[in-house]
Amino acid sequence: MKNLPLSMQIWLVFAAIMLSISILLSILFPWTLRDFFTREIYATIESAQSLTLNRFNNEFSRETWKTGILPDRKQQIQDIRTVNHFILIEDSQEVIASRLPVEFLYTVRDHIKDQTSDVQRYSGQIGDQKIFYVVAKEKVLDQNIFLVSYMWDSYREDLVQTLLRRLVFIMSLVFILSWLPSLGLAKYLSKPLVTLEMRVKKLANRDWQEPIQLQREDEIGRLGQSMEQLRNQLIKQDEAQQSFLQHTSHELKTPVMVIRSYTQAIQDGIYPKGNLTTSVRTIEEEAMRLEKSINNLLYLTKLDYLATHNPSNEQVAMDQLIKDVVERFRWRRSELNWTLKLSPTFVKGNIDQWRVVLENLLDNQTRYAQSKILISLANSEYPNEKLAYLRIWNDGPSISAENIDDIFGKFQKGPQGEVGLGLAIVHRVISLVNGNIRVKNEVEGVSFYLEIPSS
Repeated sequence: MKNLPLSMQIWLVFAAIMLSISILLSILFPWTLRDFFTREIYATIESAQSLTLNRFNNEFSRETWKTGILPDRKQQIQDIRTVNHFILIEDSQEVIASRLPVEFLYTVRDHIKDQTSDVQRYSGQIGDQKIFYVVAKEKVLDQNIFLVSYMWDSYREDLVQTLLRRLVFIMSLVFILSWLPSLGLAKYLSKPLVTLEMRVKKLANRDWQEPIQLQREDEIGRLGQSMEQLRNQLIKQDEAQQSFLQHTSHELKTPVMVIRSYTQAIQDGIYPKGNLTTSVRTIEEEAMRLEKSINNLLYLTKLDYLATHNPSNEQVAMDQLIKDVVERFRWRRSELNWTLKLSPTFVKGNIDQWRVVLENLLDNQTRYAQSKILISLANSEYPNEKLAYLRIWNDGPSISAENIDDIFGKFQKGPQGEVGLGLAIVHRVISLVNGNIRVKNEVEGVSFYLEIPSS
């Protein structure tokens, strides 16, 4: 059924539900009605029986009972509601006003012998018909009699069959008429889905300029909202990709142009920097810058891959790693005063990635610090909070307001920046371990604050 159109699936489900209900009702309804009408039959019999007994007491005289001759004794005693009666006289074989088979009368007489209550309900079978009867013990003019009142099952069956036929007719009519509302419901539900299908095809073809608006608040509307969020993300991703390609081409093209122009000039016997040694040194610096850009781009691509393919979750001794990286950076600017306040701390992640983070952060510090760099590392004061707090501060100039919000973006370079990918790599690595990093202009200098999950 899943390969059929949605409208057909909805109608088939609706039809199956209606058919199941109809079958269930056709089984339960007669059974319930028979039980109900059986109780009603007995109630009708007992009511008619009570009326008949009152008639006996009012219409028959004592002389009549003494002589044993009843007027119209062969006339059938019959109630207007199809309840029939006959009389059995105690200690006598005589039966008054009965047209029932003798075998059944013997059965009734046997029941009477065992009857302990004044009124008792019975049922029996005469041929292929069922009969319901009530035996009431009564004294009429000092004579003990048993009044037997009965109704045939055909009365009950006629009622059940009549109601059942009406039920079947109504359910059939509902089943037929359900075609139109089910098709309308199917169209109502499938139309927005068809619209979403067309929009997804457009998104697959990179046509994501038209917004997705369904004007609904149900599950389909929420699906449309999710797709609208996806469309916006694709637009942002496309813009970021275009910006990335533009910046990448610019960052790679500039050193290549310098290298080519300097190489061509040297071949022509011209030294752009005054002499051969200085000119070659410039070519080497541009080649190193080009190599660094390529390595950073490759590393960013690697981090994007690791984000979805088994990210590392090792235990890294962050305090010891900081000491090792700082020792390698001291020589760059020997005049700087380094202050380390490090508590023994283990964090989650990969040691090589954390080394890259620290190298990029400290490279940034050494370029902007005037005289001092402070690094502090401590664990959270709360036992249930497994976080390590790392702060790296330098006394350099503040970051401009237009750059501080985008400082961790790709190709966002400061006044003394080189490639503009270092802090982007830092932010990506910290995101892989569900950490957080922010930068703040202090009263003096700039601080980087890192919140890292500890182990």
